Amino acid sequence: MKAPNFTLPDQDGADRSLSDWAGKWLVLYFYPKDDTPGCTKEACSFRDEYEVIKEAGAEVIGVSKDSPNSHKKFAEKYDLNFTLLSDESGEMIKAYRAWDEKNMFGKSYMGIRRMTFIIDPDGNIAKEYPEVTPKDHAIQILNDLTELKN
Repeated sequence: MKAPNFTLPDQDGADRSLSDWAGKWLVLYFYPKDDTPGCTKEACSFRDEYEVIKEAGAEVIGVSKDSPNSHKKFAEKYDLNFTLLSDESGEMIKAYRAWDEKNMFGKSYMGIRRMTFIIDPDGNIAKEYPEVTPKDHAIQILNDLTELKN
């Protein structure tokens, strides 16, 4: 399946599109909110494994509905070394089926599902992770990326 195209601002306000990473492996992960406990664990996991993921031939991109300014503060606070994209309209999030019904304290609401996609150099979704454990997710991605490339 082809990965849905997008053009969104990054944490520096520059527009970024899927085509910017054409010919490369891409780890695209969706998360609910900047600077919250689970999202911070996941982002720091990708930060800590980023160089190894890069050596494996892939780039990492995080996406949420937070503003570019919020992303910039989040990236600076935790020394994040990869791109964060702002999808304030939620269009990309919906295109990747990461917008879903969630429950908290018995209340139902719509929100971002924590999920990840590995996109191959041809722009196809090579692997999808509909459920993610934030702390160890980057290691899982690295292992699967190595397997997919062989």
